[in-house]
Amino acid sequence: MKKWLAAVTGTALLMSGCMPSFQQEDEVVQENAPEDSEEQTVIIPNFQISDEYYRTLLPYEPSPSRGMVVNNLNTNYDIAEFENGLMRVAQQNFSPEEYFFQAGQFLESDTISSWLNREFTEEQLTEYGMEPEENIGLNPLDNGEGSRAERAERSPILLAHILEHNYFVKSSEDESKVRLGGIVIGLAMNSVYYYNNDGDPYGPTFEENIPQSRLEEEGKAIAAEVVSRIREIAANDPEKAELADVPVTVALFKQEPKSTVIPGNFFGFATAEAGSNELGGWNAMNENYVLFPSEEARDSYRNDETAFLNFKQDIETYFPNFNSVIGTGLYRGDQLSHLKIDIPIQFYGKSEIVGFTQYIAGRLIDLFPEYFDIEVSITSINGPEALIIKEPEDTEPFVHIYEQ
Repeated sequence: MKKWLAAVTGTALLMSGCMPSFQQEDEVVQENAPEDSEEQTVIIPNFQISDEYYRTLLPYEPSPSRGMVVNNLNTNYDIAEFENGLMRVAQQNFSPEEYFFQAGQFLESDTISSWLNREFTEEQLTEYGMEPEENIGLNPLDNGEGSRAERAERSPILLAHILEHNYFVKSSEDESKVRLGGIVIGLAMNSVYYYNNDGDPYGPTFEENIPQSRLEEEGKAIAAEVVSRIREIAANDPEKAELADVPVTVALFKQEPKSTVIPGNFFGFATAEAGSNELGGWNAMNENYVLFPSEEARDSYRNDETAFLNFKQDIETYFPNFNSVIGTGLYRGDQLSHLKIDIPIQFYGKSEIVGFTQYIAGRLIDLFPEYFDIEVSITSINGPEALIIKEPEDTEPFVHIYEQ
């Protein structure tokens, strides 16, 4: 790996889009870096959006596996939540006040692709022209016995994607130095396995639902194997030797079916301490997303559903030129933590946009409790028109109207 040089600065990243001016740079060498490593300067921005977001080491280093997630997950909702949710998991062990984010640098795209394969029989290895040492797929073996439906039930593709995040921390002995403090691995698991009949890739697509209990059992087994392989990489590759002595957190994510308009959720994580090949105890993440309005919201979260329907009815009464109001709520346990509301509309003038936005902002305060975040996005065929954000306990929301 590269030696990391930290430049601690007091600058802020401005929303105007201008390039920031980084001053008072202090170049130092990362602790425990291999002697023959290439040195590289990194910058730690002093500005932090909030205590929920990590500062990112600059210049930004794209992950070697960048872009794979787009092909491996079902929806944009899952793609966004897989990334954002993994950062929430990271906060359990790596505080945003002390640690700095970098996109994963250790798992190459070829490595991830190989791990996402199925395990193969000896006959399949011969058929595919593969060597035994290449038989490292983490998905279940499909030996071809039985009908396609029987095999889909017995051996579905469970693991859809692997995402790596790296977290750096200042040295305890010298704060001008940074070192790798830990890595977090997200394992995206399929809740539905899609397949075609053998020899008919363009025929009808069938579905096999995968029980949550199976995702948990086999996901934990895959997680343990991933940790073991990461330590093996450290032992065999001098440039990645630092992986041997950092904590590794692995989190399990259940992605939703292709037709769903809400994201999936993380449901568990565990950590292997520095130098250990074994994951510790698993921690349940009692998070899930709920669509408003929906049958699930009505049955399980009636008070929140009622508040949302009243909000929707008020809009319908006073502003007829809109298509729909859709909400997505993030629940932690039984309590709503964040509500995102999307309102697509047809507007014919700026004054109408201003009036509508003002009305919405007022109804948020009147109709919804104070204990959770609310974000309202108002859009038209021209793009975003307005954004309203209300933090917990706010007496007035933040309102921004976009200039077209």
